[in-house]
Amino acid sequence: MKLPFLRLSLLCILGVLLVGRALAGDPRNPSRDIEKKVDALLKKMTLEEKIGQMTQVTIDVVSMGADGRNEPHAIDPKKLDDALLKYHVGSILNVGPSAYTLDHWHDVITTIQDVATKKTRLGIPVLYGIDAIHGNNYTHGATLFPQAFSMAATWNPELMRVSGRITATEMRASGIPWNFYPVLDIGRQPLWPRFWETFGEDVYLASRMGSAYIEGLQNGDLAGATNGAACLKHYVGYSYPLNGKDRTPAWIDERTMRELFLPPFEAGVEAGAMTVMVNSGEVNGIPGHVNFHLLTEVLKDEMQFAGFVVSDWADIIRLHTRDHVADSPKEAVRQSVMAGVDMSMVPMDYSFYELLLELVKEKQVPMSRIDDAVRRILRVKFMTGIFEQPYPDAALKAQFATEASTKSNFDAACESITLLKNANGVLPLKKNARVLVTGPTADMLSVLNSGWTITWQGDDESLYPKNKPTILAAIRSVIGEKNVTYVPGSSFDAHLDVKAAVAAAETNDVVVACLGEKAYCETPGNIDDLTLDEAQLQLVEALAATGKPVVLVLAEGRPRVIHRIVPKTSGIVLAYLPGMEGGRAVASILFGDVVPSGRLPFTYPAAPNAITPYDCKVSELKEGNVLKPEFPFGFGLSYTTFQYSGLKLGKASYSGSEPITGTIRVKNTGKVAAKEVVQIYVSDLYRSVTPPVKQLKAFEKVLLQPGEEKEVAFSLTKESLSFIGLNNTRIVEPGTFRVSCADMTTTFDWK
Repeated sequence: MKLPFLRLSLLCILGVLLVGRALAGDPRNPSRDIEKKVDALLKKMTLEEKIGQMTQVTIDVVSMGADGRNEPHAIDPKKLDDALLKYHVGSILNVGPSAYTLDHWHDVITTIQDVATKKTRLGIPVLYGIDAIHGNNYTHGATLFPQAFSMAATWNPELMRVSGRITATEMRASGIPWNFYPVLDIGRQPLWPRFWETFGEDVYLASRMGSAYIEGLQNGDLAGATNGAACLKHYVGYSYPLNGKDRTPAWIDERTMRELFLPPFEAGVEAGAMTVMVNSGEVNGIPGHVNFHLLTEVLKDEMQFAGFVVSDWADIIRLHTRDHVADSPKEAVRQSVMAGVDMSMVPMDYSFYELLLELVKEKQVPMSRIDDAVRRILRVKFMTGIFEQPYPDAALKAQFATEASTKSNFDAACESITLLKNANGVLPLKKNARVLVTGPTADMLSVLNSGWTITWQGDDESLYPKNKPTILAAIRSVIGEKNVTYVPGSSFDAHLDVKAAVAAAETNDVVVACLGEKAYCETPGNIDDLTLDEAQLQLVEALAATGKPVVLVLAEGRPRVIHRIVPKTSGIVLAYLPGMEGGRAVASILFGDVVPSGRLPFTYPAAPNAITPYDCKVSELKEGNVLKPEFPFGFGLSYTTFQYSGLKLGKASYSGSEPITGTIRVKNTGKVAAKEVVQIYVSDLYRSVTPPVKQLKAFEKVLLQPGEEKEVAFSLTKESLSFIGLNNTRIVEPGTFRVSCADMTTTFDWK
């Protein structure tokens, strides 16, 4: 049974929006001119050309060398001709073993498009795609921002929008129009090695940040010279594996799917994203790539998604080899295409092309399904403008990695870093202090960036730029080398020179212990225990025994449990994965040049088996249960203090679609200017499906001078009060609602 998913308000205004978008050239509604071009081209295409458009291969397939990974990299003309002239391939993706220079990308894209536009029968350009997930990370020297959960910690959608603009510009400067990003999976299983690719555990925060990124990347027009096309991933439920391991099963009922996991994707579609990548795992026993209900009934029908769906890496063949839902590779292709996959990231051969061609000729896949898929793909190709300009624009090199972009990157890193503990005002440190720097993340750039950085795993330290400082180098730059002692202390999982670190601590004023995780991505990042490595915990315990204040700096891709050392520290700074400017940002926070304003986008657990998100149910706070996270969702300290007052609503009762308006006053009661995140939560006190304790429904980040007070206005909608009801449809029930902000609450009735 098809279940309605569209938001209540969307149903009422859909017609108006569609007209408005068409007039404004909104990406979600291609113009009539584009549709005419798609129709005309589709009529000219042979079956083979159509299936080629649905085929995507990695660049290795068309590169020199037996495996296509020779260094230095070069395109193999014979292989490229085979791909585009024999198999009519419509899309190529990825990079070789590591990032290319800007000039080499120009050579690669130009060579590919020369064949596609000049040697093929119809001259259809190739749509090139790349994982530019925290900047254009596969082009040397690109502006590499904090990773997603770090950006979420800024609680600043404008920074997210700016990162999207800069990424799009640097992608287009490389000649690449299509970005496999943003990740709109909800991060509610912190063991998951891709946790750091999410915007955290909250639906509203993730939707706001993801939409802002899409708006920045696409800029209202996919064909713009400095605009890129977004790809929403990984649709849907990938981020909630039961055992926390990558690409393992999730169990998500229909109500929870619609309440927590689908809304960010709907927001992404509404923001104009025209491509979606499929969940690599399975939900309720159904692999994402054969889930007709989610791919076709929900995404394409209910959300009215007009773009195309691309598979993830080799996941169609895995329906046979791994998931065992298809008894042959051919059956795997049939099932995935009929479920709603439009383009196959094969990615290493032409098996998808060959098998799908057989299936159509045998009438196991109807021509109507092929035409629908190809129509969607051509639509996006026309919208990106690559028919008119398939080649890199050399003039855009001047806009690559500019000083302004670096400044935006630094600002984002600074605003993400979250101060979690500051006993006795140990921070900011004095610039004449003698500091011992120790720990495995102190002197590496890879730990500040992690996966999808220059290489897939992001772990080749030798490839990182020499002009970007590590945390250690940045601290030395701020206070001078003579004031800094460096002893590694431990590696990630083994003791090195703990005794030397302890001895050094005795002769210094303060210890900065840089802990965390080595770089990783996807399955190689699987772990069995969320607790931080024993060697690092023991290092801190030994240092704390000296009596010198210990400040932790955590560079990690998920909230590793540190409960036993928290009481032994004076300060805790969560750096997350702050990107290439992360070293400078951490040092700026430590020494007070920047006041911390990051806030947790997830709940930081105190124990491996105490993983409960903030929007838990009332029953989880009763029946003898005690929830004591190490640090709660939305938490973060500053170098000043804030005072809230005067929470009030426009009136005591609301109904229909009228907005619920309110204000609250916030004052900086300290001595330094700082940013505060005003967080508005709503609680539905009683309803037919057990309500969460509270849910984030509005926020705003404000800058306050010392002694300054501002009134912050907020507005909630009927949708803010809605939930997925007993019939798995979105509803609002009359009743009493509580609004809370900081330590203040008020209530209203909705009728």
